[in-house]
Amino acid sequence: MIGGTSEPVSGAATRWRRSTVGTIAVLDYGIGNLRSAERALAHVGGAARLVTDPDDVAGAAGVVLPGVGAFGRCAEALEETGLGDAARQAIADGVPFLGICVGLQLLYAASEESPGVRGLGVLEGTVRRLPGSVKVPQMQWNSLRRERDSALLAGTGEAPWVYFVHSYAPEIGDETVATCEYGGRVAAAVESGNVWAVQFHPEKSGASGLRILSNFVTHCGLAEGQRATQARSVPARGA
Repeated sequence: MIGGTSEPVSGAATRWRRSTVGTIAVLDYGIGNLRSAERALAHVGGAARLVTDPDDVAGAAGVVLPGVGAFGRCAEALEETGLGDAARQAIADGVPFLGICVGLQLLYAASEESPGVRGLGVLEGTVRRLPGSVKVPQMQWNSLRRERDSALLAGTGEAPWVYFVHSYAPEIGDETVATCEYGGRVAAAVESGNVWAVQFHPEKSGASGLRILSNFVTHCGLAEGQRATQARSVPARGA
């Protein structure tokens, strides 16, 4: 299990905080039931905890961005709390990153749901409303169709069933690793470097969802080990 430590808070000898170094930071920007994602990650062996302070994201082995509700309100809350910049920095630093449901949508620059409101903008494309020919939202179990090889979906079988609750989804792009059928092909999972994300709820998707979260936890452990190795290989000044 990826562990954490406790450290004193500067200037407050009587206050302590638990360090995020070696843990998975679940971004808590005040919207949605974030505890379910935290508990599911813990269930598969990840030392996850909710993080409200942007400074606590630094040093995390991985970062998870859950999300429910409207794109615009979630995007605004991320920026208001400073966690939006912390998320961008973690992604730029190569930290494993997982977006869940609206957390996937927030990785894109914009959504038809909230014109004029910017997302994180780390993936290209726009989030679109589901086709008018089907009932919106999609609130059901649906099977995934793999579009290409994916570390995120490893071990889940050819067409795993997962649970969706959403009215919008990003355009299908090079980053799309799985789709579902709902009035046409709908982007259901993406993978681009250290950025992984799913439109469905893995914490509500039974064994398949837990395997996806386990894959992310394993990825965080590997990435943490690689960063530690790289740090040790950097010669000290004056050496």
